[in-house]
Amino acid sequence: MALLKKLQQRWGVKNLMQVVLILLVFTCTGFSVLFVEEWLLQVLGVPKDIPDWLRVLLFVVITLPVYQVLLLFFGLIFGQFRFFYNFEKRFFSRILRLGRHKE
Repeated sequence: MALLKKLQQRWGVKNLMQVVLILLVFTCTGFSVLFVEEWLLQVLGVPKDIPDWLRVLLFVVITLPVYQVLLLFFGLIFGQFRFFYNFEKRFFSRILRLGRHKE
């Protein structure tokens, strides 16, 4: 219960039920992305016998955008769209800041 309270404070959400819904969205998204990724590799015609390093690279490249879309989708279904929309804005702003520091 203490962990849920810490997450509630960290995420700035109103109650523990919202924390549970957010964790449920992360869970559904994580499981779903694995199924979608495999399906996308088949649709794109990627053979199963490619080198492991290339399969991992493709997984990362395909998974990042798919994961973000699924987060918003499940966030909408579970009534947490606003939280995940703001979550993604923060996520991408951090990525953009990292890119600027390398220059």
